[in-house]
Amino acid sequence: MPTKAAKDVINANGYEIGIYTEDFENEFISLTDIARYKSDDPNDVIRNWLRNRETLEFLGLWESMHNPDFKPVEFDGFRTSAGLNSFTMSPQKWIDGVNAIGLVSKAGRYGGTYAHSDIAFEFASWVSAEFKLYIIKDYKRLKSNENSRLSLNWNLNREISKLNYKIHTDAIKDNLIPPELTPTQISFTYASEADLLNVALFGMTAKQWRDANPDKKGNIRDHSDLNHLLVLANMESYNAILIEQGKPQSERLQILRKTAITQLTAIAKINVDEIKKLK
Repeated sequence: MPTKAAKDVINANGYEIGIYTEDFENEFISLTDIARYKSDDPNDVIRNWLRNRETLEFLGLWESMHNPDFKPVEFDGFRTSAGLNSFTMSPQKWIDGVNAIGLVSKAGRYGGTYAHSDIAFEFASWVSAEFKLYIIKDYKRLKSNENSRLSLNWNLNREISKLNYKIHTDAIKDNLIPPELTPTQISFTYASEADLLNVALFGMTAKQWRDANPDKKGNIRDHSDLNHLLVLANMESYNAILIEQGKPQSERLQILRKTAITQLTAIAKINVDEIKKLK
């Protein structure tokens, strides 16, 4: 996934459960954090759940509904073996075996096993029906706070920004990324172009903003006002055009910076004029 994850935390009866999204649509919840409610060895809890035939049936159905690259033949092999004493299953084995997208294994400081919210709630039911209710309760609170925080206009501009992001990344893929690059190298190129826009519009990279705002959730764009989000949407489209014209990144940064200043100034003037009319 090319975008930076937006992270949050569910507080369920005293337990903190990580949650993140990378497309603002599908949310992934930490199975590792949920499993700690049942045991100090959450990995064993998850593996035991995955060995269950009913679990595999559910996961297979979910993947077949949401994943066009799901491998049904490999899934049938797992399903046939499920229930045998010799059968073992781990998150990574499931992901690699059937090309699953509903489970994600993340490394690093905030690593662990995450699952799409559909699957995470199913796992929570298996761990504890009572604990699942605590999770759902705080999840609803989280979504309610999110909806109240975001106005209709803010969401509209955020959606425009996301649509233009697709145009932007397609231009990067078609014009800046040779086919011989590895996926890791490609991800660095995306990050570089995203930060190009951040520097042009906000005067800092995403990391610089995070370092300056360690207590804030989300990223620099999540905390932007309507004016900046509108200009960001315009800049993503404009940068795609500049990329297709073959302009180097250093030149595009200067052009985009001038564009950002011009558009923000124009929007600010419009807002001031509207206030004068109201007065």
